[in-house]
Amino acid sequence: MKKVVRNKIRYISILIMLFWAFGAGAQNQPPVVQKTPPTTRILFIFDASQSMLGRWQSDTKFNIAKRIMSEMLDSIANLKNAEFALRVYGHQFQYPPQVCSDTKLEVPFAPGNVGKIKSRLRTINARGTTPLAFSLEQSAKDFPPCANCRNIVVLITDGMEECSGDPCAVSKMLQKNGIILKPFIIGIGQDFNLAFNCIGTYFDASSEKDLKKALNVVISQALNSTTMQVNLLDESGRPTETDAGMTFTDLYSGKIKYNYIHTMNNRGLPDTLVVDPLVTYRVDIHTLPPVVIDTLRITPGKHTVVATDAPQGYLQLKMAGVSNASKGLQSIVRKSKTMQTLNVQNFGETEKYITGKYDLEVLSLPRISLNDIDIRQSHTTTIEIPEPGIAVFRKSFNGYGTLLLNDKNKLTRIYELNETLTLETLYLQPGSYRIVFRPKNSRSTLYTVEQSFIIESGKTTDIQLYK
Repeated sequence: MKKVVRNKIRYISILIMLFWAFGAGAQNQPPVVQKTPPTTRILFIFDASQSMLGRWQSDTKFNIAKRIMSEMLDSIANLKNAEFALRVYGHQFQYPPQVCSDTKLEVPFAPGNVGKIKSRLRTINARGTTPLAFSLEQSAKDFPPCANCRNIVVLITDGMEECSGDPCAVSKMLQKNGIILKPFIIGIGQDFNLAFNCIGTYFDASSEKDLKKALNVVISQALNSTTMQVNLLDESGRPTETDAGMTFTDLYSGKIKYNYIHTMNNRGLPDTLVVDPLVTYRVDIHTLPPVVIDTLRITPGKHTVVATDAPQGYLQLKMAGVSNASKGLQSIVRKSKTMQTLNVQNFGETEKYITGKYDLEVLSLPRISLNDIDIRQSHTTTIEIPEPGIAVFRKSFNGYGTLLLNDKNKLTRIYELNETLTLETLYLQPGSYRIVFRPKNSRSTLYTVEQSFIIESGKTTDIQLYK
């Protein structure tokens, strides 16, 4: 009986240990950031010009396009995080005469409005001209302000611009201003690729079957994100570099789309990212110095791997001894033979840099210049400077003092004493110095005094001015 009780106690103890172990592990794990998915808003711009009444396979192009679009709308009617709208052109005025303002938003964006779009399509008749550029330009007003939306235009047409507009220029303007993403164009009946490719992504529909397929592909690409990974390559061409910040920016609008910290997954490979395939990106890798991928295009529905050279090593800055002087001490880091500041690194810290040669300017007194410091792949380069000494300036009067470094009988100014203080303490690098001082109220240079002194590491030197 006692043995059974002991076994139960042991069993319960094990359960408690497991509970605390897994509980603590769960508590130490940071929460996953749940981002609200954007709402995808698709504006269909539908051609109702007179040319759409032409015969095409089983019916007129207009009737076939309306039927296939209605069937497609049924398949997306209940999608979450998606809204749709309908703009039509060429349907309000009979041609001739040509009315180049003949375009109208027939059904605005709203949740669950697919039925309204289908109903309006049934009552529209084709009769007018083709103001493509003007319709695209007016579509900018169709998208209400939204902080988390993707705005997409799907243009379905069988003809070219007929009103002297430039749909390519309008499309580029809308993309640059961040109003829409790159549009989709479906050309009915003949190949308009040369004319429409500059507007956006073009699909040729030379048959009813092609039109149905093109619409399904367009909707799939418009609604679905695509996976990708960024390989940061070391000097051996292997994707081993990681933990760098990455910013994905829309190349056309200049708007920032994503910010990530590069990560290796559980298999030791660059982690998979989910991105919008309709955007052309500029990717800034926030290494020191930065690495830039100028143009990144994603193939919708296909996992994209992009690689860039980012070999890195480490730079450690330290000071000899145990002095508090290293607190707050920094060094300017520049690419070798350049004057642009790349980084300001604190002493006592280690930072990663792209491999290569760098120049350092240590902001000590006096400043220390170190050139052609070599940063190598996965190697830590350590820079150590001497521990400074302490100079205590005791002034009987407020006054003006210039501290000079004496280097082989060449005097170089490194500091001006504070004219309002009678006691001033400075950390100085070991070396030979001279102080030149004149009391503030003295009106003659004859009252100027000078004093030479030596600073040694870790030692304090008192300099008495006007004893």
